[in-house]
Amino acid sequence: MIRIVQSRNAAHAKSYFKQGLEKSDYYISDQEEPGRFRGKLAARLGLGEAVTRDAFYALCDNKHPITGEKLTPRNVANRTVGWDVGFQIPKSASILHALSDDDHILEAFISAARGTMEEIEADCRTRIRTNRSSYQDRDTGELAWGEFFHHVARPVDGALPDPLLHCHCYVFNATWDDQEQKYKAAKFREIIKNRPFHQAAFHKRLADNLVALGYRIRKTPTAFELEGVPTKVIDAFSKRKFQVQRAAKEKGITDPAELDKLGARTRAKKQKGHTMAALKQDWRRQIHALGMSEDEGKEKIRFAGPQEPRAPVMDPQMVIDHAVLHCFERASVMSERNILREAYRYALGQPGITTQQIKDALAADPRIIRVREGHNVMCTTREVLAKEKHMVELAVSGKGVLSPLYTRLPVLQAIGPQADALRHILTTPDRVSIIRGAAGAGKTTMLKEAVALIEKTKRRVTIVAPSAEASRNTLRADGFENAETVARLLVDKKMQTDLEGQVLIVDEAGLLGTDSMIGLLDLATKKNARLLLVGDPLQHTSVVRGDALRILNNVAGIRPSEANRIHRQKNAEYREAVQFLADGRVKEAFGKLDKMDAIKTIDPDSPDNRLVTEYIETLRKGKSALVIAPTHKEGEKLTKGIRSRLRELKMLGREEITVPRLSNLNYTEAQKMDSRNYEGGQIIRFNQNVTGIKRGSAWTVRQVKGNQVEIVDDKQKALRLPLNLAQRFEVYERSEMDVSKGDKIRITREGFDNRKTRLSNGQTLEVLAVKKDGTIKVRNSVSKKNYSLPGNYGHIAHAHVVTSHASQGKTVDEVYIFFSECASSFGAANFKQFYVSVSRGRDRAHIYTDDKAELFLRVQETGDRQSALELVAKDEKEVDKMIDTIIRQTQPRQPNPATKDKPREKPAQEKIRTYEREPEI
Repeated sequence: MIRIVQSRNAAHAKSYFKQGLEKSDYYISDQEEPGRFRGKLAARLGLGEAVTRDAFYALCDNKHPITGEKLTPRNVANRTVGWDVGFQIPKSASILHALSDDDHILEAFISAARGTMEEIEADCRTRIRTNRSSYQDRDTGELAWGEFFHHVARPVDGALPDPLLHCHCYVFNATWDDQEQKYKAAKFREIIKNRPFHQAAFHKRLADNLVALGYRIRKTPTAFELEGVPTKVIDAFSKRKFQVQRAAKEKGITDPAELDKLGARTRAKKQKGHTMAALKQDWRRQIHALGMSEDEGKEKIRFAGPQEPRAPVMDPQMVIDHAVLHCFERASVMSERNILREAYRYALGQPGITTQQIKDALAADPRIIRVREGHNVMCTTREVLAKEKHMVELAVSGKGVLSPLYTRLPVLQAIGPQADALRHILTTPDRVSIIRGAAGAGKTTMLKEAVALIEKTKRRVTIVAPSAEASRNTLRADGFENAETVARLLVDKKMQTDLEGQVLIVDEAGLLGTDSMIGLLDLATKKNARLLLVGDPLQHTSVVRGDALRILNNVAGIRPSEANRIHRQKNAEYREAVQFLADGRVKEAFGKLDKMDAIKTIDPDSPDNRLVTEYIETLRKGKSALVIAPTHKEGEKLTKGIRSRLRELKMLGREEITVPRLSNLNYTEAQKMDSRNYEGGQIIRFNQNVTGIKRGSAWTVRQVKGNQVEIVDDKQKALRLPLNLAQRFEVYERSEMDVSKGDKIRITREGFDNRKTRLSNGQTLEVLAVKKDGTIKVRNSVSKKNYSLPGNYGHIAHAHVVTSHASQGKTVDEVYIFFSECASSFGAANFKQFYVSVSRGRDRAHIYTDDKAELFLRVQETGDRQSALELVAKDEKEVDKMIDTIIRQTQPRQPNPATKDKPREKPAQEKIRTYEREPEI
């Protein structure tokens, strides 16, 4: 693990050195290593190897450690002094090192940490002025840091410290600008941003070093552990970790930076007078107390020994294949370092494949298109680019090929922008049209009138939506009784046949990915149907790759008709704030919300108390309300507080049952193909038939042996999981949840209740009763339909709190939105998240934050994902040229009323440069 903590106070940095880093204040005897200066800048400054107090203090004060002169030009009060870059090895490795009689694990750690610090140093930059008002960064590649290796953790509750081999590299805020020939302040922002990449590289180097020594590793969700050290031993020697976790849970802290601060606040003083021999004796005592031994007994801790070297099971190209498949499943553009990060993770414990070999393999991969953006390299693939180009061509080729539905407009009920949108639908000659329905703009009313007028032209209307919740629940409840999912349409031959010459409406089209949009465009073209895309590119987009609706708008040039006059909000000020958001005017919206006291400051130490109290007061008034949190982890903590308060007020039933809950691990296809990501007890749910396995059936992972995963059904029939068919199943984690009468729950996967009634993913239900056998009686508060859930249904979650993605499409009286820096909410905050969340309410929106200024900065970030077309066009400075060329290629002749609704013959197309399609990744 790597953590980076910024230091802005010289006195604090000196105190940290004296109390936390310098050897003289550590335990006596042989357990701590002396500090060493390292880095190219350290050599340039003439520093010796040993870290001295005078040299460390001089650098903290921005002085040359030899001459005493000022080092970098600026000496302001809030100057950044440096950064503490902390490295920590897996606990299992720390335990084995502590109990061993040599330093081979320490040497492996030193090598990995130093290699990573050299890579971090190479990333160093400084700020340069390009003109009076413009700056940019320049590479320098020189840093100076003090390196300190420690062997134990801080003590907890008066106990002796646990083994914890870790390293602090205190990097001083200085670098050398070779062009200007002077020392300057270092720029560390990009290094901090790239921390996950450097951490993956560190883990890769460390794992490879340990495997080369004869150890075996097992991957964990964030790193790895050494085989041979049981989990109960790791837990027994993780007292400090659990202490911080308990404190974090109590305060609702999940943000890494805040966790570091919490660790500092809860840190006990170091104990003195203990030798390493005494500590080892106590550690062995704790191991024996667990019924284990280092060298005997049924269950023992195993050290590395002479072993036959295993043949490599992968090569650099296999590693890159995995990383490309993983990274581009849900994104069209990815930074080169994010691809390398995933490649390093995949190649853990393969010492025959170095980080440099992986870099070389990625650089040589012909599938990858690279574009430099400043100091970063962004990537896409030729296949992704070809698909996006094909999508744009399909859309543009439909311009002007049909005759309007109406040559003389009928009388419209709609007024304003909604009427303008209707006129566009009824008079456009284009096959594809876009209606941008802003949040709360009366889209449903407009669509009902549109469908009625289209049907008067003797055409059928098929209406679909990307999700089951939007199609089978929301749309059907709004009167569109035959609404279906996009996925169903793309596989249902009868639905496709019925579309011939008719009209297809796609609601929530902003949630479509590239592949689904291509499927719809291709179907509409083949069936000579009109395709009406209704959605808002400013709201949330698909989980899978491609912001398809935005690409059709921005790249294909299909301009949307705006139905953007807001009606949902009853309060004029609130409605104006949402209108500002719908128009993309973040500053005005934030100011309006702040002026009307919608943005409320909360106590960082108990961030959720006020929200819980005010939310429940709204419920007690008989009003509908919704709590929105940016992440599931924050949602779970808020849910716990809400349920506790509801129970105190007797708003939850006295009887409570515990039922199984299955949480989708959301593995990509690449992750599902890797046997190392499986462990016993996980649930595999099949969404397609496989030989010997029926669609919809659930199997349990029994064991993992090498590259094979054994699964069993409820009758203990055993089969091997077909990893090569990863697209046909999902992987779930089993847990438990408590349910009482009065709870709100959400369906997380389609299925059927005890009466074989369909349950849709995303459906929110109110619990009417619970039974001891696990049965849950629930009701849809909108349709008033009742269901009976079996106790083992599993695919449910509490719905008192949802994410903004899950809230899209919902409307309540009052909405409660949580943003806490301590809880890492800001990492998930952006304009889309803010816009969708704020616009859910009719009467009021309540926004809770412990840092209003930071929230304002975060919600100005659009949240848009760059497309491959935009990336390539940016590099070639030809986005307008690309659009014009595609339009010229597909420019149709003017429609002829005599051949109404028949595709027109297109002129011969000039040949333009294309990218060769690659095989499916």
